[in-house]
Amino acid sequence: MRHRLGVDRRRFLSTCTAAATAAIAAPVLGAAPAAAAEGAQQRGPGHGRGWGHDHGGHVLVPSYRRGIILYTVRDATGRDPLATELPSGFREVFRELARHGYRQVEFAGYRQHPNAPGGADLGTVQGARLLRGWLDDHGLRARGNHGFIPSSWPLTTEDLDTFKQNLEVANILGLGHMGTGGDPTGSSYRADWDVAADKWNALGEIARREGIKLYTHNHDAAYGFLLDGGPLDGQGRPTRSSGIRKLEYFLKVTDPKAVWLEMDIFWAHVARYKFHSYTAHDGSTRENVFDPAGLVACHNRRYPLFHAKDGAVNTSNGWGYDMVPFGTGDIDYRTFFTRIGHRQYHNPMVEQDNAPSATDPGQSLQHAHTGYDNLAALRRRRRR
Repeated sequence: MRHRLGVDRRRFLSTCTAAATAAIAAPVLGAAPAAAAEGAQQRGPGHGRGWGHDHGGHVLVPSYRRGIILYTVRDATGRDPLATELPSGFREVFRELARHGYRQVEFAGYRQHPNAPGGADLGTVQGARLLRGWLDDHGLRARGNHGFIPSSWPLTTEDLDTFKQNLEVANILGLGHMGTGGDPTGSSYRADWDVAADKWNALGEIARREGIKLYTHNHDAAYGFLLDGGPLDGQGRPTRSSGIRKLEYFLKVTDPKAVWLEMDIFWAHVARYKFHSYTAHDGSTRENVFDPAGLVACHNRRYPLFHAKDGAVNTSNGWGYDMVPFGTGDIDYRTFFTRIGHRQYHNPMVEQDNAPSATDPGQSLQHAHTGYDNLAALRRRRRR
């Protein structure tokens, strides 16, 4: 599990070896001089396991790129401010996150406790204006939201109208990206991924015309192997694979100017643990170990957003990892961010699904602070 893997040897990623290697030293894309200067100035002690002692090299995540998805602190945004002195609701949570250093947030919907300023549902034009004001007050930028992506295809008039309303809210918030927390399809069959690609290409073009990048956030299943050949089953469906992964195929058949992705790095590593062999068209079993950083390096501009979620190795739970606060686990984030490069383009959002606690109301914000400290502490290794 701890072995550092090279770029995937199989068909689709075999062409990306040079790109993955070059990613470490690739020039930064689109960096403003002030941003580059800020990144060069970021130094200081780290707090993560084994990271705080390496003060050489460059910061891997510049301060203005350090973000958090608000799902991590959903208990805090959902708290009743009349019943606690802890930060409650979006406005006070923004204040707390900014105080600790975060400069970016990603929404996971726009609902909060009804007693918080603005009321329960801020997913309206008026609510978005309130949220934007609070973000601006605390020097925060909203990068994305896990919101409404129509499930129907072809689109109904109602779904299209709702989708456009969500784009309007996104523009008020200045998101730049709008997406979903689910895979384009739960199927393993190529035909279903073709349909999903048609839908996402169409939605992505609508979003692009509004200045928004439409993105899909994926879990481990999307990195399983596509069933695209071999003997057919009783329903006429393929039973074997060419070795290409489902999300690799999706990248191939979607428009790079209209469809974007957000890699959850934890779930990508779970996929590496789970999906390492497949049955080829000829019936043989073949090995193909997934390389998350290699995939990103091959499609770097398609990945503007990441979930930076950590895991401690556990080979008894079916995933290969347990979720833990960012920087306290075994996923090698220093190597990952070094390999993908382009540090002034990517936006990692700290996430921890299990940060809220039924017995410790302050835990999620404490873990958010830990995550920020460890993200800020990441440094590229010094060359010897």
